[in-house]
Amino acid sequence: MGAKLRVAGLLAVGAMAGALTTMQLQANARNSLAPLPLEELQQLAAVFGMVKSDYVETVDEKKLISDAIGGMVAGLDPHSQYFDKKSFKEFRESTGGKFVGIGIEMGMEDGLVKVVSPIEGSPAFRAGLKPGDLITRIDDTPVKGLTVDQAVKKMRGDPNTKVNLTVFRKTESRNFPVTIVREEIRVQSVRAKMFEPGYAWIRVTQFQDRTVDDFAKKMEELYKQDPNIKGVVLDLRNDPGGLLDGAVAISAAFLPTDAVVVSTNGQIAESRATFKASPEYYARRGSASDPLRRLPAALKTVPLVVLVNEGSASASEIVAGALQDHKRATVMGAQTFGKGSVQTVRPLSADTALKITTARYYTPSGRSIQAKGIVPDIWLDETAEGNVFAALRMREADLEKHLQGSDEKKDAARDKAREEARVKLEEQLAKSKEPPKPLPEFGTAEDFPLSQAVNQLRGVPVMVSKTAVERKAEADAAKQ
Repeated sequence: MGAKLRVAGLLAVGAMAGALTTMQLQANARNSLAPLPLEELQQLAAVFGMVKSDYVETVDEKKLISDAIGGMVAGLDPHSQYFDKKSFKEFRESTGGKFVGIGIEMGMEDGLVKVVSPIEGSPAFRAGLKPGDLITRIDDTPVKGLTVDQAVKKMRGDPNTKVNLTVFRKTESRNFPVTIVREEIRVQSVRAKMFEPGYAWIRVTQFQDRTVDDFAKKMEELYKQDPNIKGVVLDLRNDPGGLLDGAVAISAAFLPTDAVVVSTNGQIAESRATFKASPEYYARRGSASDPLRRLPAALKTVPLVVLVNEGSASASEIVAGALQDHKRATVMGAQTFGKGSVQTVRPLSADTALKITTARYYTPSGRSIQAKGIVPDIWLDETAEGNVFAALRMREADLEKHLQGSDEKKDAARDKAREEARVKLEEQLAKSKEPPKPLPEFGTAEDFPLSQAVNQLRGVPVMVSKTAVERKAEADAAKQ
């Protein structure tokens, strides 16, 4: 594989993550419509008729209409999207935290699927897969050469169907086959542990339906292990966002009741709202109980660090921004993705829907972070030796047709730096013939930013980045 393709593969997960969105779900579209542009609609109908009658092959009418809707919405911004039957099903699975598969948190290493962690109780867990295992073959297909998406699709399927895997276990230096029966998996969007005595680590990977309940459960377990926790690290690195009420709830766990978490502003009345740290703003509809009611009172005052990076987007930026504005936490890491817009999902039928950008969101102090991101209080590198991939990661400001931020200017210096970093990395790959060493798994003893976050909580010196700088476009906008 060429150096350029290897770089693309290494960055694929981060780029996809940045495209995910904060959402609000609504059952009905607005009843009123503005006057329709009849002449343009007649042109659309004329083109439809010409394609149907004159195209070289017979075309499916439903596909033509679906493609027309998709193209119209895709021209708005990177986050508005038309969901056909298949994509709407996948979307609901991603936000619901459920899918049919084998049940692993995965990454890629040397072109192979790496088991980061089997989900507890899943088929993969019961089959004995362990962290660090490498999947080399899925059924009859070698994994080498597959993209992350292709590998995921091959491991997913219908309930009660079998998938045959070939696994290489490095610790035992052996290959072995394993047959796993697929079943419905509930994604664990929250992981937690005592990183060291007195200091807790809790990671939110995405804001899904069960995230708040899982967060509350994990925090209860941590306080049972140590009722006198001295500090907490809330890890939002590479968290692409998700449900808005989840972001409000996680913020509320650490903030005083009724503190403003986020506000939104858009063209229609329902897009203009303020969300506060109280149950009425984050409890699920139809539920009279507060999912955070059992959390210890100490969580409101315990010293707190929020870890973020370029992959922290949308809902995770809401949390980081709220805790930063209220001076409740020290935000550490890298400047975040900069997705400061809200998408509303409006069902069109039982199987299709429109996800459309309806508002910008603002932190409690009134900051819009669209195309800017949250700037950390303390900058950290990815490793003790410096950054490996940070300069290459896509951010909102790099996406075509993104909503313009406040007085945003095209940052030519940033574009030049990204291109120079990409070329440098590709040259290094071409010379070494080996991919760069992957970054350590989050939450491990080798996790450099996490160790620095704990140092901050302990009051010992932190290895602050000497090279990371705020993007000029964001700095100019922040002065307004």
